[in-house]
Amino acid sequence: MKLTTGIRKRFRVSNKVKRFAPKDRFRLSLFRSARNISAQIIDDSKKTTLLSASSIEKDIKSQSKVNKIEQSKIVAEKLAKKAQEKKITKIFFDRGIYKYHGRVKVFAETLRKHGMDF
Repeated sequence: MKLTTGIRKRFRVSNKVKRFAPKDRFRLSLFRSARNISAQIIDDSKKTTLLSASSIEKDIKSQSKVNKIEQSKIVAEKLAKKAQEKKITKIFFDRGIYKYHGRVKVFAETLRKHGMDF
């Protein structure tokens, strides 16, 4: 089966993060579509999702019309708040196939501002 360019990029970035990540940190996986953004914190040793946040959730979607960058900030704030409740501060950022630019960069900077270390 021939893999597409996007799938090869995703494997390359994710496997590099998994290979070099110390076991005391969790992985933050990001997904961005044309309209929405979602992220989840994953424990790779147990293969479970610990936390997730998305712009599709009712409390974020019910807000008045916001642009996509503001939407990224809101989702990052919500995820950081959930992580602080579970006392998760150290993570590895898995950007997937997306460049560290635009909404992805704003998402990461907002997480750093709210106490996440990566």
